[in-house]
Amino acid sequence: MDPSAPLAQGAAAGLPDLQLIGYAVVLVLLAGLASMTDAALATVSSARAAEMEREGQRGAAALAAVAGDVVRHLNLLLLLRLLCELTATTLVALVAVDSWGVGWRAALVTAGAMTLVSFVVVGVAPRTVGRQHAYAVGKATAPLVRWIGRVLNPLASLLILIGNAVTPGKGFPEGPFGSQVELRELVDLAEQRGVVEHGEREMIHSVFALGDTIAREVMVPRTEMVWIEAPKTLQQALFLFLRSGFSRIPVIGESVDDVLGVLYLKDVVRRTQNGDPAASAVAVAELMRSATFVPESKPVDDLLSEMQAARTHLVIVVDEYGGTAGLVTIEDILEEIVGEITDEYDVERPPVEHLDDGAVRVTARLPIEDLGEIFGVELPADEVETVGGLLAQTLGRVPIPGATVDVGGLHLIAEGTTGRRNRIDSVLVRRAEPPAAEPGGDENPDTEESRQHADA
Repeated sequence: MDPSAPLAQGAAAGLPDLQLIGYAVVLVLLAGLASMTDAALATVSSARAAEMEREGQRGAAALAAVAGDVVRHLNLLLLLRLLCELTATTLVALVAVDSWGVGWRAALVTAGAMTLVSFVVVGVAPRTVGRQHAYAVGKATAPLVRWIGRVLNPLASLLILIGNAVTPGKGFPEGPFGSQVELRELVDLAEQRGVVEHGEREMIHSVFALGDTIAREVMVPRTEMVWIEAPKTLQQALFLFLRSGFSRIPVIGESVDDVLGVLYLKDVVRRTQNGDPAASAVAVAELMRSATFVPESKPVDDLLSEMQAARTHLVIVVDEYGGTAGLVTIEDILEEIVGEITDEYDVERPPVEHLDDGAVRVTARLPIEDLGEIFGVELPADEVETVGGLLAQTLGRVPIPGATVDVGGLHLIAEGTTGRRNRIDSVLVRRAEPPAAEPGGDENPDTEESRQHADA
């Protein structure tokens, strides 16, 4: 006699197998509904739900209430799904035992059937629908979720309390993102799915990077600053504004490290175009405004907030010794987010341009290592990083267009863009010619040094 027969007969004596299967199907469908609602609520935005409630959409009020306390309702749905799945599995196991008796066959049938049903009916299908139609599912099921919350909340609260007691950490984090990295990954995923464009993704990542960027990294270096001396006249300042294309220019005293203020084009135009002939002879110092100074280590996001609050478009960046390191405009900061901003006055140059005579024209900001690789030479790069910096270091002063130096076997000629005072945009580089030997020895040893000073 089969020892499992009494157990099987007892299970069959309670309810017919078809009725047990029917109950199991209902429980599985209810678990699928809980899974679909769980996925929908995890996607729903509380701000969007509140907006739908203000628009008077049906079911939006209940959805807004659920979204306002989404963590508690997600825990309730998880509890409901587990209860339904476990109960359905138990009912299927009773039917399997009734058919094949207690043994490995009944266990295998129960495990296989419920794994397949749970994966398809409770897992993949409903969760996909919940994510694709989050707000429609949320509005339809929110009233039921609130009712379930009233029924199961005491049990769920007790189980959560027990779970928090045995689980290390602080439990469920506030909000859907545990860190900024998770939010960046979500943006990357949104680009892959076509929700955001590539340019939009780059802008979002750039916004996050602002906090890690300091003023020194975005500033216009002092060697490229356009400035005017305080004793100059407004007429001279107006010419400089027109030549440079800028609307704000720093005013200096004895040197670039002595920045006294900032001159605005609109102030100069207002003063010189009022019909007073003597206004053009007024000194710049009388019309300049006070300058704002910031350390070069200041985070760019904080700097942008301060510039917006103070309605300042230009600040002077100072180094650790109090000297002028450069300047930063709001445009420089915005370019960190949206990329390079150009207008009709900007001339776009390639970083490296090979000329027919063998010379190479490079931008002043080209790294020294790149220039050395082009000509196959070793250039000093201990104190400066760019070709323009190398030019200034070798000259011992701020270079102007036309200045020439020989360094590392290369002959460098500074070039400037029309309308840019004291601004070196590019450098013409060619191999230096070895000095020709003259008969009669070195009768004039300082000729070469004098020639370099004349060229500069």
